[in-house]
Amino acid sequence: MMNPKSKIPWPTLTLVLIAVGLVILALGGYLTPLSRLALSPVISTQTWVSERFQALRVYFTAPRDVNLVNQRNAELEAEVAHLQTQIIELQQQLGEFRILSALLDFARAYPEYQYVGASVIGRDPSPFVKYIHINRGSDDGLRRGMPVVTQQGLVGRISQITASAALVQLITDPSVTVNVRLEPTRAEAILSGSITGDLGLDMIPQDASIGAGELVLTSGLGGNYPPNILIGQVTGVRSQDYDLFQSASMQPVVDFANLEIVLVITNFQPVDLSPLIPTPSVP
Repeated sequence: MMNPKSKIPWPTLTLVLIAVGLVILALGGYLTPLSRLALSPVISTQTWVSERFQALRVYFTAPRDVNLVNQRNAELEAEVAHLQTQIIELQQQLGEFRILSALLDFARAYPEYQYVGASVIGRDPSPFVKYIHINRGSDDGLRRGMPVVTQQGLVGRISQITASAALVQLITDPSVTVNVRLEPTRAEAILSGSITGDLGLDMIPQDASIGAGELVLTSGLGGNYPPNILIGQVTGVRSQDYDLFQSASMQPVVDFANLEIVLVITNFQPVDLSPLIPTPSVP
């Protein structure tokens, strides 16, 4: 016989059946609307709590984040400034390389001369004279009177010198005169500087047919400069029938306002012709 104590109580059996029925209904998808309805308040509450938690977290961590951002911005600005400095230095080095390359081409074009390179380290502040200072002197083999050139053409010549520096008188100085030759007419002239820095040509023979665009080169006469060094181009001619000579304006090829590196011709010896110039006799 079955023991009556082993029978399952009705309440327990009822709960089991209800649970099994709910599982079957859930698996069949019949309880989905009901579960959504039941969970909707829970989800809304969870979303509200999460939003408030995120707001509080941002509120307490924002100052630290702002400090980090400011620090990072400062680091980036410092890095940008450093890169800009490097760019400027590279541009300067590139400019110097181009100048040195052009100077080398000039030296190759005139292989008969010997050169010493020098940097321009100063300018005479007076508006009435045109001089520059270079960082080479007698210790480097330089002497007074040596011509100074750039890759473009004639600059001037050394007028004063010390052991480590020299003063270069530019051809634009008012007291300078240079014997020149015009090409292709081969007419001779005298180049002179001015207070304004402009260059002019005088003593051009009246019968010389010259015009704008002619090249101006050193002639070598007078003994101050070697021949055939380019100076500039004629820009205009002034001629009157009653004048003994023509005159002209010219544009130099050298940019005297931006001289940085020059070459000194060291194996040219200027000739002093002043003792050979006859003096007028007194009656």
